[in-house]
Amino acid sequence: MDVSTPNTARIYDYMLGGKDNFAADREAAEQILKAFPESRDGVRHNRQFLGAAVRYMAEEAGIRQFVDIGAGLPTQNNVHEVAHSVAPKARTVYVDNDPVVCVHGRAILASSPGVAMMEGDLRKPQDIVSNAAASGLINWSEPVGVLMVAILHFLADPYEEVARLREAMAPGSHLVVTHMTMSKERATDAEHVRKVYARASSPLFPRPVEDITRFFGDFEEVDDTQFIDASLRRRFASLGWAGVARKTQRG
Repeated sequence: MDVSTPNTARIYDYMLGGKDNFAADREAAEQILKAFPESRDGVRHNRQFLGAAVRYMAEEAGIRQFVDIGAGLPTQNNVHEVAHSVAPKARTVYVDNDPVVCVHGRAILASSPGVAMMEGDLRKPQDIVSNAAASGLINWSEPVGVLMVAILHFLADPYEEVARLREAMAPGSHLVVTHMTMSKERATDAEHVRKVYARASSPLFPRPVEDITRFFGDFEEVDDTQFIDASLRRRFASLGWAGVARKTQRG
């Protein structure tokens, strides 16, 4: 384990008030907070959106299986916990490309039924599809909730990879995306944050909203006012964008 290089999952953990982080992660997080003092709240708002989206998918859309890509370390209000509060037999597969995160995650989740953590990289979508199916928890012929929460902005050009995952999803499936935005007003601050992440385990690629919504392809965007309070979206807007889209019968 390299504890001298900041790790994105551990930075996120620190922002959430967790203890699974090291000095390098805390230092990087504090540098980010200097540029974006609202980052800690932004991380928490991001987590709130994840929980609300999972609850919506489980309660309203009847989804009983979830794949959380770029999951990071298990923390508060995890996907499986929210899903189980609605449907105790819901299944969840967490995916992360960091082997240390996966080992730690498996230990944390060892006593959770219907849950698995596997090593996988969004840049290899077919491996994610096949390995999630091999876990025995995910059946891609049935509706699935796929979450890409605060992960796509760490990849330079993941549009084709996301498209392949959309193709694997059955009609009725939902895709959840949260993503750091890029605005002219905060360009200098964003550049400072990019430099911090350049020294960490993953570089950062914030995008304008119109480029973020492209990840949904021909999926139909869900009106998230059904499950997210407008005030939360306003608070989240200074740092990022979030949305949910559904694969229709024709999608």
